[in-house]
Amino acid sequence: MDAHTLAHRLRSHATDLGLVWMGVAPATIPDRDVAAYRRWIQTGHHGEMEYLARPDAMARRAALAETLPGVRSVVMVAEPYPPEDAEGVPEDRSLGVVARYARGRDYHKVLLRKLQALARSLPEDVGARPYVDTGPLLERALGRRAGLGWQGKNTMLIHPKRGSYFFLGSLLLDAEVEGAEEAGEVEDHCGTCQACLDACPTGALLGRDETGAPVMDATRCISYLTIEQDGPIPEELRPLLGNRVFGCDICQEVCPWNQRFAAEAGEPGYAARGAGERPVGVEALPAEDVSAETHPGTETPPLVELMHMTRDDWDTFSRGSAIRRAGYEGFKRNVAVAMGNWLAVLEDPPEAAVAVLREAEGDESALVREHATWALGRAQK
Repeated sequence: MDAHTLAHRLRSHATDLGLVWMGVAPATIPDRDVAAYRRWIQTGHHGEMEYLARPDAMARRAALAETLPGVRSVVMVAEPYPPEDAEGVPEDRSLGVVARYARGRDYHKVLLRKLQALARSLPEDVGARPYVDTGPLLERALGRRAGLGWQGKNTMLIHPKRGSYFFLGSLLLDAEVEGAEEAGEVEDHCGTCQACLDACPTGALLGRDETGAPVMDATRCISYLTIEQDGPIPEELRPLLGNRVFGCDICQEVCPWNQRFAAEAGEPGYAARGAGERPVGVEALPAEDVSAETHPGTETPPLVELMHMTRDDWDTFSRGSAIRRAGYEGFKRNVAVAMGNWLAVLEDPPEAAVAVLREAEGDESALVREHATWALGRAQK
């Protein structure tokens, strides 16, 4: 199949799958992106994410042929997710804030299935390998090369007509696809704007380096602290997390390019879920207790109810969701921090909040116990 016909087939099937944003990139990573990635690792900004610093992983990110021998093109797709907050979130400190991307179905699974279906639509002699944020790829560099946006000062890929609330998926092909060399990169439109840098509570965003690459100190990023970090959250950073219990959207919320455009519908499965609701397409298992009490949802979940969750409740609450990555103990650690920040601004802390934290002081996990004690200490100040 020639490059033109292959491109047409890909776009047609992508549209059928609901993947209306698609671009094609050359199967090479620019030297400047590889160099920026290596500098980031050398400075230790990756923190505990050692999988990013393994020599084999670094080599594969620099050369796609290490992942798919004979790779000649990369199809990049983007899928939007809902950016709206429910009323009162995150201003109501008694509620936990879950990052928008994780409020519904786990995008890794949803988007990967669509890419696998896209790969199956190709001729049998075309080798294809799909990835959704799990393979050794510099996805944002590839997305930029495919014309899906520029990389902003917050490190996110920003589309000039769609903002940055979207997931990226990659399909490596050992065939030529028309448009790979002609896509061109989207012009950087950040200009002198520093809204994201100024708004980041923890100072994780460090601007651009001498080559123009955006730099983030992941060890200070709320998303890293609430998801990737296994141990205690540094005490000096805890008050800065507010009531964010999983991930963070602040640098996207303040971005003018996100404020400019209305939300796109996107995949229904990514929508936030209310109390007692599970992600779209995730059915209850036998004997699972699914109720508003055991399953607080992700739209406006009360911190007290999140803290009450048992391991069984957590398994039900997190099944089919990206939230599961934080783990039970890590998530309760996050909730304890959020509760401490909530109680710190109250003259008369609610009895239910104090009671659930005192109960957590007896948790089997030392991590949960320590953060619960810290939270109670905040209430007494």
